[in-house]
Amino acid sequence: MKRLIMFAVSAFVIVICNTGSAQTKEKNFRFINKANMDLSVKPGDNFFMYANGTWLKDNPVPPSKTSWGSFDALGQTSLDRLKLLLEDAVKNDTKNSLYQRVGDLYAAAMDTVTLEKLGYSPIKSMLDSVGGLTTHDQVVNAIAALRTQGIGGLLFGFYVGQDDKNVNEYIPSLSQGGTSLPDRDYYLKVDARSQHIREEYVKYITDMFKLVGDDESTASWKANSILNLETALAKAQMSRVEMRDPIKTYNKFSIEDFSKTTPGIDWKNMFAIMKVTTADSLLCNNPTFFKTINSLLTAVPVNVWDAYLQWAVIKNNAAYLSSDFVNRQFQFNQVLSGQKEITPRWQRMSRLVDGSLGELLGQLYVQKYFTEEAKQRMLALVKNIQETFGDRIQRLDWMSDSTKQQALIKLNAIVNKIGFSDKWETYEGVVITKNDLIGDLKSIDNWGYNYMVGHMGKPVDKTKWDMTPPTVNAYYNPANNEIAFPAGILQFPFFDEKADDAVNYGGIAAVIGHELTHGFDDEGRQYAADGNLKDWWTAADAKNFTERADKVVAQFDAFTVNDSLHVNGKLTLGENLADLGGLNIAYEAFKKTPEGKSDKKIDGFTPDQRFFLSWAQVWRSNIRPESAAQRVLTDPHSPAIYRCNGPVSNIDAWYTAFDVKPGDKMYKPDNERIKVW
Repeated sequence: MKRLIMFAVSAFVIVICNTGSAQTKEKNFRFINKANMDLSVKPGDNFFMYANGTWLKDNPVPPSKTSWGSFDALGQTSLDRLKLLLEDAVKNDTKNSLYQRVGDLYAAAMDTVTLEKLGYSPIKSMLDSVGGLTTHDQVVNAIAALRTQGIGGLLFGFYVGQDDKNVNEYIPSLSQGGTSLPDRDYYLKVDARSQHIREEYVKYITDMFKLVGDDESTASWKANSILNLETALAKAQMSRVEMRDPIKTYNKFSIEDFSKTTPGIDWKNMFAIMKVTTADSLLCNNPTFFKTINSLLTAVPVNVWDAYLQWAVIKNNAAYLSSDFVNRQFQFNQVLSGQKEITPRWQRMSRLVDGSLGELLGQLYVQKYFTEEAKQRMLALVKNIQETFGDRIQRLDWMSDSTKQQALIKLNAIVNKIGFSDKWETYEGVVITKNDLIGDLKSIDNWGYNYMVGHMGKPVDKTKWDMTPPTVNAYYNPANNEIAFPAGILQFPFFDEKADDAVNYGGIAAVIGHELTHGFDDEGRQYAADGNLKDWWTAADAKNFTERADKVVAQFDAFTVNDSLHVNGKLTLGENLADLGGLNIAYEAFKKTPEGKSDKKIDGFTPDQRFFLSWAQVWRSNIRPESAAQRVLTDPHSPAIYRCNGPVSNIDAWYTAFDVKPGDKMYKPDNERIKVW
C-alpha cells in the first residue's frame, strides 16, 4: 500500500527508522537526564545544546545511518519489535493466513541465496515488454500498463483519492512527476554539489543498465538520454513551495476537456488501461506540466522512451534483486545522503513487510506492544489539548467572532484516531510464497493498485489509516479533518504511562497540539470542518493570519544549515506553525494539571523546566551534512535544532522558566515574540 498510494496528510516528522535504544536507561533518571545536558551552555543562548549537548557528543551518527536522535532510537525500538514478530511468524506453521503471509514475505525477503542465483531474471520479462517500442502510442499505453503493475513515478503521478471540494466522493488525480532525483532543483541548480550529483546519477544509471546486459556504449547513451528527459520534466514542475498551495493545485476538468489540452494523450483510453472506467472528471495539480509532457511525447524519440521505461522497472525493483543491484543503488544513495554503510538487511526488509502488509503485521504488533491503558491516557490528553485549543481560539485578539465560531466548529469536529485501526485490512487475494520476492511484491502491488482504483463509485471510507501501527509518527488529514497517533509513537520520549505530566505534555501533548494546529496552518486553515476545501475566513482575519505567518517565515529563513544553506521558511511554514501552536497549547494544558500548578522540583528542575526540557530532548539529533543539505531542499520540516529553539523563543513562559534575559543569543523582546494560535 505505501509503495503505491499518495496521501495528502501533514505528518509530524518524516523518515524515522535507524538504530540504538536508550529508553530504559533514560527512565532511571525520571525521564530527564542531566547527564545528557551541557550545563556550560546558557539556555538562553542555545536551548537545544543546553538540553542535549552532552548526548549529541556521545551519540555520533552510526555508519549505517544518515541521522541519529530520539526519533531514530524509537524507530529502532519498533524495528527490533518487528524483527521478533517476523521471525516468530516465519517459524509459525499453523497456516494461519495472518502469520503465513507475513512470515513468508519476510522469509522471501531474507533469502539472499535465492536472490543471488536469480540475478535480474525476476524483472527480465517486464524489461522485455517495454523494449523495442516503435510508436508514441505504444509508449503511452506502456506507461499506463506499467502503472497497474506497481511501477510508479512514470512521467506523472496518479492516484484515486477524495475530491478536495467534495470529500465524500473519490476522483482520479494527476500530478507532476516523472523524475528520479529528490527534487527538481537537483536537475536545475548549477552549484558544484548539484553538478556532482548529476554526474554520479549518470554513472549509476549506466552501471545498472550494464547489470541487465547492456554494453558500456548503450548503457551510457541510455543514462544521458534519461537525464536529459528528466531535466525537461523538472523544468516543467512547480517548486515544493508552490505545491503547498491547495487552491493553486486544485484544477478540475472533465476528462474530455483535459484531453483537449494534451492532444497526444487520450485520457479516456489511458484511464481505461489504468482500470478507471467510471470517472467523468479528474483533478490535476499542474496543468502546464501535462502540456509539456504532451509535447515531449512526440519530440523525444521512441528509443529514449524505451530507455526511460526500462529505467523505471530497474529502479523500482533494484532493492529486491541480487546484491550487485542493491549495492550499486546504495552507492549512489551515499552521494545524496552521506551514509557510510548500508542499513542491515533485516531492518530494510522489516520495513518492507510493514510497508506492504502493514495491517497484518500491525495486528501482531498491537497485540503484544499496545495497551488499552495507553489508549485511554492518550484520549484524556487529546481531550485536554483540544479544549485548551478552543479556549485559546476564543481569546485571540486578531480574529473576529464570526471566524472564531467557524474555527471552533472545525476544532470540535476533528476526529481522533489512537493506536490502530478499528477495522483491519485483509489483503484478500494477495498470494505470498517463500521463494519469489519479486512475485510476492507484484501480487501486493497488483492488489494495492486494484484496491485504490476500486474506490471509484464507492462511499468514502474514513475509518482507514494512512500509517501502520508500528510507525513512529503522527498526522493530520485535512480531507477527513482527523488526527492520528499510531501505537509506535506512544513511547518515551514522547509518552510513558509512568512519566510525570511535564514529560508527557512536553512530549506527546505537544505532538497532539501540533497535529491539531495543522488544521489551522497556512494550508489546513483553507479546509472547512467537513473537510472540504472552502473559505470560511473573513478577508480581514485572513490578512491578520498571513501577517503573523509571514513573521514565522522570516524567523526560519534566517536559520542556516551547514553554515551557508538557509532554511526555507515558506517550505517549512506549515510545520513551523504547527510546532509553535502545538507547544503553546500543550503548555497551557499542562498548567491545568496538578504538577503544572505546583512548584515541586524533580531532579532539581521545576515543572515548567521539565516541560520545556522534555520538548527539547524529543529533537536531539545528529545528522550527516549531505543529508542535512538534502532535507533543506526537500523536507517541509525544519532541522531539529530549529524545531526546538524556534518555538520556545516565542513563548513567554520559557523565558521565565530559564531566566532568559536581554543579551542572551535567543532573547527576543516581548513585542517581537510571534503569537499565532
